[in-house]
Amino acid sequence: MATFIEARITATEAAIEAAETAQAALLAGGIQSYTLDTGQTISKVNKFEMDQLRKYIEGLYNRYGTLQARNGNGGQVIGVPCF
Repeated sequence: MATFIEARITATEAAIEAAETAQAALLAGGIQSYTLDTGQTISKVNKFEMDQLRKYIEGLYNRYGTLQARNGNGGQVIGVPCF
């Protein structure tokens, strides 16, 4: 059974994947808007909102890193000198 943090990590991974897919589709050209379905919310983004989408993705990666650290994955290790 997954813990609360593990469930949040999974949801954040899905949101990152959905947002990056939207970003790639908009950057590839040919379309002006994209329906972004994160699994939790559905919203429409367009090419004029690329800066906001980039910031959203950065925020998701920050959240992902924080959740991983809280779950004991990827936390900082502080070495103590042995002299």
